[in-house]
Order: sequence, then C-alpha cells, then structure tokens
Amino acid sequence: MTPLRIHGFEPVSAVNGPGLRAVVWVQGCTLGCPGCFNPGTHGRDGEEVTVDHLFERITGLGDRISGVTISGGEPLQQRDGVLALLGRIRAETTLTSILFTGYEWPAVRRMPGADLLRERVDVLVAGRYQRSQRLGRGLRGSANKRVLTFGDRVRADELDDVPDAEIVIRPDGVLSISGINPPTLLGDVR
Repeated sequence: MTPLRIHGFEPVSAVNGPGLRAVVWVQGCTLGCPGCFNPGTHGRDGEEVTVDHLFERITGLGDRISGVTISGGEPLQQRDGVLALLGRIRAETTLTSILFTGYEWPAVRRMPGADLLRERVDVLVAGRYQRSQRLGRGLRGSANKRVLTFGDRVRADELDDVPDAEIVIRPDGVLSISGINPPTLLGDVR
C-alpha cells in the first residue's frame, strides 16, 4: 500500500481543469517559489493516506466528475505514490488527469518514472511560479509555465475555457478558495 501525504481533497471543482474534477493537493514542497499561492502545502505534515483509499474516494464520486487534478505542494516529490494513483486512474477509469509541477519539463524527463508519468497523465503544467511573470489564466499562474498535453483526451484549447477561480463554502462553514487566479480576501498577505 503506497502512501501519499495530502494537504487537501476537493471532490468537485470547476477551476482546476476542464469539466468537473476531483482535486488532490499533496503536502510537501522544497522548491519555495516566492509568491506561491499554496505555502501551507510546503511543510512535511499532512494527512497520510494510501493510494487505494484516495482512489476509492475519487471513484466513489461516480459520474459527478470527468477528471482528476493533482497539485501541491510538489507532486513529483512524492513520485511513487502519485504514479501509483495515476496508474490506477488510467487503467481503471475513463477520468482524465492533470498534474501541476514546479519542475521544468527537462528536469521531469530526467526523473525516474518519467516515461510512466507521460503515459499516465493527460496534461502536465510544468515550471516554477514566477511572480514577475504573473498570468493567472489557462491553468498557468505565470507566463513561463509550460503546458504539455499527452495524447488526445484533453485538448490544449480546453484549458483556456477553464474559469479562473471558485469559492466553495462547505456545509461545515469551511471556506475553500481555488483556481489559477483566486481572489484576494481582506487580510490575505500573499
């Protein structure tokens, strides 16, 4: 049973890729990009779950979603667990997959498991966030990020139609803000 440390799980999101998607934010990142939207995901703490448990949560959503997005933290710093999850998603469902990484594509290609990643992910958004190149659309936080599509299950032009942000208020009153260009709330000091 391969574990993953996660920061959060959003069962249904409209802003993390085309269609409605489950979103997994992994916990842990050593890249430290200045201005990162998710600094709370950098530490090593977080909920440890098995890939099987996470896969069951995702498939338990049934036809409410059309895909899964994995973000972070840094997903490729938990490469074994992420590859295992993506492998199950690809082999056992029709869900599309998107993965955000702070690593540039040439560095990703040199990593162990790069061929598996390419086989299992439909869209890879690669590159460190650069505050000076802030973009906030088409799933790219900054203009330097590269969007790579593998196969024909997701078209690059579909990414341009993804809304920039969403605010979700859960039944327990917890507020969740997500998207590539989230609104700044009073007191937010990014």
